[in-house]
Amino acid sequence: MRQFKVFHQTIYEYSEQVQLAAHTLRLRPREDHDQHIESSTLDISPSANLRWHSDVESNSVAIATFSEPTNRLLIESTAIVQKYDVMPYDFLIADYAVTYPFTYPPEDCITLTPYLHGGNTQNDPLLDNWIHDVWVKDQPVETFELLLLLNQQIYNSIHYTVREDEGVQTTETTLTTKTGSCRDLASLYIDVVRHLGFAARFVSGYVYMESTENLPETTHAWAEVFIPGAGWKGFDPTHGCLVGANHITVAVSRLPELVPPVSGAFWGLPGSSLTVNVWTSELKS
Repeated sequence: MRQFKVFHQTIYEYSEQVQLAAHTLRLRPREDHDQHIESSTLDISPSANLRWHSDVESNSVAIATFSEPTNRLLIESTAIVQKYDVMPYDFLIADYAVTYPFTYPPEDCITLTPYLHGGNTQNDPLLDNWIHDVWVKDQPVETFELLLLLNQQIYNSIHYTVREDEGVQTTETTLTTKTGSCRDLASLYIDVVRHLGFAARFVSGYVYMESTENLPETTHAWAEVFIPGAGWKGFDPTHGCLVGANHITVAVSRLPELVPPVSGAFWGLPGSSLTVNVWTSELKS
């Protein structure tokens, strides 16, 4: 087991005092058999009333409502997270899915349908040509090997860049410009594997990098693919690796735009700035 502390700071500054509408916060990490939340706190200024619920994907969501006007909104999330997936390659794939292609059982397809389709990649020559550089259609290949090769190809061929613009680039833009943010690379990977018939979903969270432990960072994003027998397995095309103990999952969704860490609105004159800082550090026992 490894233990991490994540401090996520979000600051909105407005041109003058505004009235804040309700804000949706997806800042508390998820909990499952390989990720346990030891503690999680939210500090918000101005003071807010919080209502918690789980959304359709079982993400923890807080709705913050405000009563007093302000010219600055500060949201600070602190979480202590225990990670148990220290051996991410330690899994077994169901016999029928060891070799690609395979077919998900009908009962699984009912649940996986939202993750099997998305975007406009069904007949995309650009995507077909890109995949052909990695794998020749109808050539026998192991399922996990193919997923790793596609992940590595994005890492090797697409230049990672910090992109401040909202939203996610289209697959065509990412492949044409050969640049993208972590969310763009994750979205590209999802489109690629869905094009091949895999169920995939978008993941937002944090990643621990020892080399930048004391430097402010940002949130991170990657993809998960449902592999029969192994379940949802994470692939990080930004770093070209399988997701493991260094990755802290906060929210999952079929579409990237459905899980922003903070979303909301305000009433007042236009003009605002946003600053986001993230520090992720490992706690040694």
